[in-house]
Amino acid sequence: MKRKSSIKYKTSDICSRFDISRATLIRWESKGMLAEIERDWRGWRVYTECNLKNIEKIMKSGKAF
Repeated sequence: MKRKSSIKYKTSDICSRFDISRATLIRWESKGMLAEIERDWRGWRVYTECNLKNIEKIMKSGKAF
C-alpha cells in the first residue's frame, strides 16, 4: 500500500520555491490548470507534493505565463 505524503505547503512556500506570484497560482487554479487544491481549517490553500509536480509540469510546458 502506498502512503500519501503528509507534507503540506503554504501559498507563500510555493511562490518562493517557483518564483511566481500568488496571483499566478490563483489564475492557474481558476483556469483549471491546477486541480484539487486542498484547504486547511481556515479555508487557506495548502499544496501537496502532487500539486508541486503539477506546477513543475506547467512551468516546463511553456504555458505558465
